[in-house]
Amino acid sequence: MGRSALEHPARTEPRARPGTPARDPDNDAERGPGGPGGPGANLDLELDLNASSDHEPDVPPAQAPPIEAGRPTPTPHTAPNPGHAAASHKPGSASGPSPGDRSVPVAPHRSAVEAPLAATVRRLEDGSLALVVTAADAHLLHEAGRSGATITVNVAAGSAEDAARAALARGRRALAAGPLGDAYASLVLATTVAADLSPPLALEAITSAADAAWAAGDRPACIAALDAARRALAAVAPEARTPLHDYLLGLRALLDPNPANAIGPLKRVIAGAGDTPESLHHASVAALLLGDVATAARAGTNALAAARTQGRDDLVPRLLEYLAYAEMRAGLHARARAHAREGLLAALRTGRDNTVAHHRAVLALTASVEGDTAQVETEAAQALATARRHGLTQTGSLAEWALARSDLGRGRPDAAASRLLGLVGADGGHFALRALLMPCFIEAAALSGRAEEARPVARELRLWAGFGLDRGAFAQLARSQALLAAHEGPAEAAGALFARAVQLHPRGTGEFERARTLLLYGKWLRRRRRPGEARAVLREALHGFDRCGAAGWAGQAREELRATGELRDPKAKAGASPESRSRGALASLTPHQARIAGQVATGATNREVAQSFGLSVRTVDHHLRNIFAALGVRSRVELTRLVADTARKRE
Repeated sequence: MGRSALEHPARTEPRARPGTPARDPDNDAERGPGGPGGPGANLDLELDLNASSDHEPDVPPAQAPPIEAGRPTPTPHTAPNPGHAAASHKPGSASGPSPGDRSVPVAPHRSAVEAPLAATVRRLEDGSLALVVTAADAHLLHEAGRSGATITVNVAAGSAEDAARAALARGRRALAAGPLGDAYASLVLATTVAADLSPPLALEAITSAADAAWAAGDRPACIAALDAARRALAAVAPEARTPLHDYLLGLRALLDPNPANAIGPLKRVIAGAGDTPESLHHASVAALLLGDVATAARAGTNALAAARTQGRDDLVPRLLEYLAYAEMRAGLHARARAHAREGLLAALRTGRDNTVAHHRAVLALTASVEGDTAQVETEAAQALATARRHGLTQTGSLAEWALARSDLGRGRPDAAASRLLGLVGADGGHFALRALLMPCFIEAAALSGRAEEARPVARELRLWAGFGLDRGAFAQLARSQALLAAHEGPAEAAGALFARAVQLHPRGTGEFERARTLLLYGKWLRRRRRPGEARAVLREALHGFDRCGAAGWAGQAREELRATGELRDPKAKAGASPESRSRGALASLTPHQARIAGQVATGATNREVAQSFGLSVRTVDHHLRNIFAALGVRSRVELTRLVADTARKRE
């Protein structure tokens, strides 16, 4: 049956019936669902339809730890305390029901009508409440309005635990497909309602609230949720604790000034993982936080298999989200791409917009390794659109990282540094991703002549590495220090730091990062006029990129090898080699000139080319004049056209 909103222009004022104790608004938060009578108690209110329209409905807000300023703000638009009902209306309101809708029986006061009217309280977009009845019963309320009578609203009896479960369900829906601030508010409300009635349910809700705050990058809200979880765990006997207890304690310790305290609990999570999808997932996340990406990928694979075996299809999109990210971190980019695509399709089918965005961010990251610039930009743009709309700071940071790595792979370090600068500061980006982004920023800043901006970030990276949480942090710290030393310090110091970085990279995992270090080391050696040593290092970098499917970066290694003379054919000058024939009109250029011509043809300025190859702008200008003379062109436009024609003929 259809419904119509009340059209009476006056607002209503909730008022206790005679003999009902006066309500103290300051104690609303302590009453809990059902009001002072306990869970589900009935409370009669008189609603005067002719009350002043200036009065605001007396609805207590949900009590929740605040979301940090600048982050997604919780919108506690869940139902008001069921013990305190109110109704109001604005003329012409056509707003649909919000998550705060609650059905209540309505009985006209001093009326001959005996049967209660079915009605719903709706929260409108402006925050006011509207009483909605069926179209067949609307005339009764109009009659009450014309006569100046009041009506009584009786709040139906209900279970507080049911209310908590409803809030938990709303929060989880928002966590999957809505604003994270809304998710956090609903989940904290569920925790508050369930605290005394069902501690396991409260712990489940506060764990999900911590997930929402973590994804939002809201450190204070995350600390508040995890502290609440820690208080709940304090009542549990040590022998009764599960890996979930250590998981929550480990997450909380990561946010302390000394995150090294997280190592013990997170290691126990990994060691105590059972055969359930949830416990294996927690083990995978714990391993990721400890920088053990190989263990994270294995545990994530096992969690996915367990979910499928047990028919837990509801968990699959989320498990694929973390598995793809773990595989990407482990350098298993082809597998990461396959799992991210599978997770993307599963999330699209189930309407999980936030999970979709995360999968797109991972796809952008894998594309940044493979050198597919178009895919990086497409996937990152879509991920960022949802991230900005729903407050997904973690997803947004991953997408920006992908774009920055793509810039680095195309020889645009200045653009990469500018993109990452706001994400590595104390107040920017995601607190759990900053340590991963810092090495990338330092590399981009050092290569683009912005060492002053890189130094404080390098000091923070050194502090992070000292905590011992991330196995690969020392290698990336040494690489960062080598890049800074190459621009400022003695050559011996930079060379020693590059060599140390190569040794510190864990073998068998993180192949991409090790290959990147080798590539930077090889470039440095070549510029120091040590081509023999450079060739050996660059060959190893090329093999590493090939093993992890990093086609775009492998191309950089090959170009560097050509610049050392590694792949130059003795017959190149005569134009007899396949290499020369494939290069067509560009065969008259040296490998180094060909690389510069290729960069210029992409639209790079002389300054950007200089930053890409570690040269001065004057040297690039000199090379460009020689290139123009060798090819018989007179402008950058003609050079771009010639390079494009050569590429088409090669295809």
